[in-house]
Amino acid sequence: MSDRIQFNLTEADLPKFWYNINADSPVKPAPVLNPVTLEPVTPDFLSTIFPIPLIMQEVSMERYIEIPEEVREVYKLWRPTPLLRARRLEKALGTPAHIYYKYEGTSPSGSHKSNTAVAQAFYNKISGTQAMTTETGAGQWGSAVAMACQFFGMGLEVYMVRVSYEQKPYRHHLMETYGAEVFPSPSTRTQPGRDALASDPNSPGSLGIAISEAVEVAALSGGVKKYGLGSVLHHVLLHQSIIGEEALKQMDMAGEYPDVVIGCVGGGSNFSGIAFPFLRENLKNGQRTRLLAVEPSAAPSMTKGLYAFDYGDAAKMAPVIKMHTLGHDYMPPAIHAGGLRYHGMAPTLCGLYDAGLVEAVAVHQKAVFEAAVLFTRSEGILPAPESSHAIRAAIDEALKAKETGEKKIILFNLSGHGHFDLSSYDRYLTGKLEDMEYPDEEIAHIPQRLPQVSIQA
Repeated sequence: MSDRIQFNLTEADLPKFWYNINADSPVKPAPVLNPVTLEPVTPDFLSTIFPIPLIMQEVSMERYIEIPEEVREVYKLWRPTPLLRARRLEKALGTPAHIYYKYEGTSPSGSHKSNTAVAQAFYNKISGTQAMTTETGAGQWGSAVAMACQFFGMGLEVYMVRVSYEQKPYRHHLMETYGAEVFPSPSTRTQPGRDALASDPNSPGSLGIAISEAVEVAALSGGVKKYGLGSVLHHVLLHQSIIGEEALKQMDMAGEYPDVVIGCVGGGSNFSGIAFPFLRENLKNGQRTRLLAVEPSAAPSMTKGLYAFDYGDAAKMAPVIKMHTLGHDYMPPAIHAGGLRYHGMAPTLCGLYDAGLVEAVAVHQKAVFEAAVLFTRSEGILPAPESSHAIRAAIDEALKAKETGEKKIILFNLSGHGHFDLSSYDRYLTGKLEDMEYPDEEIAHIPQRLPQVSIQA
C-alpha cells in the first residue's frame, strides 16, 4: 500500500447527489439583477434563456440535489474519475509533500466541463428546448456541450472566442464532429458581434463578447433555443461538486486528508467543484483545509478586480451579478489558457473569497507552462494550459514544504488534458511564448465601467 498510485472508485460509488454550498455558507447570496432595469430579476426574464429546472437550482438552498438517473447513466461513461498520487513529480521536486491530483481529463470531451454539460442538456431536453446556444473559450466547454446535446438529440450553436478558434482548430473540429455549428466570435451573425467588429475588425474576441452573441441568439429564438453557460452561475458550480464528493472518498482510501486543495479559476467551476465539498467539511466538521484558487496574471479578477455588481457579458445582455470583476468590457491579452480569459468570477465563489474562506493567487503564463512541461515529463499526462495553473501552484506549495521540511498533503484538480493545445506548447518550447499581465493602471478605471446599482447586497 505504501507505493500505491491510483485510488479508484467503482461505478457503484458514483455519487447520487450534487452538493449545494449555499446550504452551509455563512455568506448570503447577492441578488441577480436585470441588465436593463438593474432590479432583481424575475423568473420570466431568466426563462427566456434558461429552462425552469436550472433556474430553480440557481436559487436553491437545499443541501443536496438528486442527480437524475438519466444524467448518472451518461456520467458512467467516465465517472468516477481517478485520483492519483504524483509520486514521480514528488521525486523530481525532492519534496516531502504528498501530491495528489483528481484527473477530469478522462471524460470523452477531455475535461470536467462534461459534468455540467450533460446535466444542462438533460434539463433543457425535458423542458422542451429544441436547440442550445453557448460560448466557449479554449473549447473545453464547447466540446462538452456539443457531446451532451448529441446524446439528448438537440442542436447546438457555439460561439468560440476567435483567438482560441485560430489557436486550437482541432477543438472546433471536435465540436463539429459531435454535430455542433461553430462560429468564431465576434461574428457577423449577431448585433454584439457586428458591434465588436465595427470597433475592431481584428478583435481577438473575449468570453464576454461570445456570451453576448450566444445569449442574443437564445433570447430572440422565441423559446426554441436556450443558452447554456459553462461556468460562473451557481447551478454550474453545483453540478461540478461531484468532483469533490468523489475526491473525499478517494482521499479516505489513500489514508490522508489534504492540507490544501487547489484549482485553476476563470469563471470558477472546476475549482468550486473540487473545493466546495472540502469547504463543507471545514464549516461543518472542523477541518482546516486551505482552498487555493489560481488565476492568470493577465485576467486576475479575484486578486486585482473590484468586488461589485457588473454585467456578465460585454454587450450588457446577461444578468448583472456581484463578483470580482475587471470590468465587463475588459479585453484580456491573448493568453493560451483561453478558458480563463474572463473579466469576472462566479458570485458564489467571490462571496466566499471576500469572506476569507477561500484564497487566490495569480501566476504568469511562462511559469504555468514550465510547470506543465515538468508535470508531463514526470507523470506522462499533457495538461491543458488552464489546468496547468493549478499544477503551478501545487508545485509552489510542494517547494515550500521542501524548504520547511513539512509533510504537506496537496490535492489539485487536473481539470482537463491538453491534446488540442500542442501549438501552445510549441510556442513555449521554442521560446516564443510571452508573459502577459493585467495593466495595473486600469484598476482605477474599473468603477467607471460598472453599472450604477443602488441595491445593497
